[in-house]
Amino acid sequence: MEASALSRIGLAGLAVMGQNLALNIADKGFPISVYNRTTSKVDETVDRARQEGQLPLTGQYNPKDFVLSIQRPRSVIILVKAGSPVDQTIAALSSHMDPGDAIIDGGNEWYENTERRIQEVSGKGLLYLGMGVSGGEEGARNGPSLMPGGSHQAYSNIQEILEKIAAQVKDDGPCVTYIGEGGSGNFVKMVHNGIEYGDMQLISEAYDVLKNVGGLSNQELSEIFAEWNRGELESFLIEITADIFRVKDEYGDGGLVDKILDKTGMKGTGKWTVQQAAELSVAAPTIAASLDCRYLSGLKEERENAAEVLREAGLNEEKGAKLGGIDKKRLIDDVRQALYASKICSYAQGMNLLRAKSVERGWDLNLGELARIWKGGCIIRAVFLDRIKKAYQRNPNLANLVVDPDFAREMVQRQAAWRRVVGLAISAGISTPGMCASLSYFDTYRRARLPANLVQAQRDLFGAHTYERIDRPGSFHTEWTKLARNSNAGVGAFS
Repeated sequence: MEASALSRIGLAGLAVMGQNLALNIADKGFPISVYNRTTSKVDETVDRARQEGQLPLTGQYNPKDFVLSIQRPRSVIILVKAGSPVDQTIAALSSHMDPGDAIIDGGNEWYENTERRIQEVSGKGLLYLGMGVSGGEEGARNGPSLMPGGSHQAYSNIQEILEKIAAQVKDDGPCVTYIGEGGSGNFVKMVHNGIEYGDMQLISEAYDVLKNVGGLSNQELSEIFAEWNRGELESFLIEITADIFRVKDEYGDGGLVDKILDKTGMKGTGKWTVQQAAELSVAAPTIAASLDCRYLSGLKEERENAAEVLREAGLNEEKGAKLGGIDKKRLIDDVRQALYASKICSYAQGMNLLRAKSVERGWDLNLGELARIWKGGCIIRAVFLDRIKKAYQRNPNLANLVVDPDFAREMVQRQAAWRRVVGLAISAGISTPGMCASLSYFDTYRRARLPANLVQAQRDLFGAHTYERIDRPGSFHTEWTKLARNSNAGVGAFS
């Protein structure tokens, strides 16, 4: 093909995300070739490009023609299901690629798979990026948050394209940056999704308390979330929550949200996040609680049976009216403060996980820069990410967000309301595992001395694991049982 007729970039995999990202690239003026094993998807994408403004998008119908239609050094984005489909797609395309060409995987892939593929394709002289893409269907079409990691040369080859197609934040630029080497881009996207799990769980708990303790209607809930979206909680998830409460059920009376089965799906990134936190000894209780709630939500029949058995056993649900009356205005404000404080803890856990992995792998992740690229395009985009960015800019070695002076002040100001909400929910029998986990995380982290001394004494007693003392150096072991029996010989426990 004539060089002038070649595309600037290629994209293989034309499901919803792939189609929309391809159209976004074409819409920004970059000629793009697209390919999909199912040819109807190619035709569909070409038709959309024509309908959406005669965009410079060309369909190809086999791997060879697709690869050869792209100018060198070639850059090919693949957006297929994670796992073996990625390997199959790489095999089909790489046989037609030349040294110096690059493959960019835009799926939610396990980071170690990306690192394996980096090594495998390097044998053919190919470059590789694992790029997290957040923002869903709309973000892919109009501007996502992009998290590319791997070959810096591969990133440089398409930096101009990525910066144009990414979400743009006023005064802060495009929501994309080179994350780091290896599978860092995929890992960052995984933790982003873990934070997203926590965010969604906390919002659902705020809804549960307002609805079942406060007795608020969907209309009131919609207005409350819309109001919150004009303040410190302004974010994509708060915005869409307000919208959800406005939608009526087309098949009957009431809101559509009330007709949705209370079982939450998942694709695995939340589980990976919790597993990584455990392996790295990083406490992430809010994210873990959100994952546990998804598991429990799947036990619908068991939960219905448990509700019936416990009701017959005499358990009564205490609604707001039975709690002595609820001051709705105060409850709404308390829940807002509790939600905000809980979210800070959830983000703190995610950021600490990223730091721990960065140290382990030598990725040198810039946490402030990650907060910046999450400010637009992605699912967890929120106004307060700007303040997280500034916290890490002030102190790149910040141990935890809750000890940043600004956030620390806010946590202290909100803790009374936070405790009231959690206490009220417990009294009413409303589970708030995310808020409880966040509050416990805060209370544990802020205490200079914990009851861990007793746990360590127990470990030493039954396993001779030794212990350290607070008043002298070294490791110690005590014959606890022998000493306890000698000291209590002939003495009553309470004498």
